[in-house]
Formats: sequence, C-alpha cells, structure tokens
Amino acid sequence: MTQRSSGVDFERLLKLRLAVARHGEMDAAGWWNTKGILGRHGALALKRGFPSTHYFAQARIAFAVARSRCREIFDPPGCMTLWHLPAEIEDQFEAHWQDWLDQGERWGAFFETLATAGGKDLLAELVAFGLVDQRHLDVVAKLRRSDEGRSVLLSGTDRPSDEVITLLAAGFARGERGNPAIPYARLED
Repeated sequence: MTQRSSGVDFERLLKLRLAVARHGEMDAAGWWNTKGILGRHGALALKRGFPSTHYFAQARIAFAVARSRCREIFDPPGCMTLWHLPAEIEDQFEAHWQDWLDQGERWGAFFETLATAGGKDLLAELVAFGLVDQRHLDVVAKLRRSDEGRSVLLSGTDRPSDEVITLLAAGFARGERGNPAIPYARLED
C-alpha cells in the first residue's frame, strides 16, 4: 500500500499527529487528559502487554483522547481539523496501521525521540522532526485565534493535502498552556 494515495503522505500525517498529541499531554501543554502516554511512562505501562506494538497502542490512546478533547472545544461543520479529516482520508489512514505495525522496529527511534519531546515550543519540536520549514513558520506567525480563543482558521477553502495538514498541526502553536486553540480549514464543496 502506498503512503501517498489521495495526495496525502500518511506517514507524515502520523508523525504530525504524534507530535501534536505528545505536545498536548498534561505533562507538556496540558490540553488533554493524558500524562505521558506517548512518553516513557506510557511505553513502560504498555510494553508488557504489547511487546512489539506498544508504540502504536500508545498512539491509539493519545489520538482518541486528543480527538475527543478537540471536538469538545471546537467541532465546526463543513471543516477539517488535524483530528477530523474527510472520511476518505481517515479510512486510508486507518488502512496503513497494519503496515506500520508490521514495521514496528523502523518506528522505534521516532517514538523514543517523541517520548522526550513535549516541551514548551511545538513549532521547535516540529522543526526538529523535520515536519515544518520556514515557510510554514511564516504562515503560522500570521494565524490568529478566534475572538473566543477556541479556534484558529486557515484562510480560504481547501482539500486535504500535505501542506494543509501540516498547517493544521503547526497551527496548534497558537494555543496556550492549558488552553488549546483548534486549527481548522473550510472544506471545498
């Protein structure tokens, strides 16, 4: 199965979601109610029951909690967020899980680096992971939180693409400790 169907690099999407999920944990930005599930404590807790797939078990937990919390805060109709992409994209993302599970050893170094992340600067972490560049940083610097502080709109209407998904992830940097702002983009009809 290719990583790039529908114009989206699903491995990149996985890494972006992992970085934002780790950053949002209680021991970092405090956006959702997981404390180090993607850190060393999560690995220790799950490795015994899932020796070869614990990294992805950690990811499933973190993603479910982050998705739920973001929907509680801001769930706009006709839009996409990092945690709520069109059904076709989400289905294709899910289809890649088995391949990633089968290649678990290839992901070990990324998850180990991720475990020590979750610092104060999401954008610096995304740069360190090679997921954003200066062009993304320039766009994010211009993004503004909504008046109620719950969301960050990417201007225009879009289809899911690597660029848009990267900005949906990087836009979380507009949030504050304990107070996330959910980046979103309006979907093209």
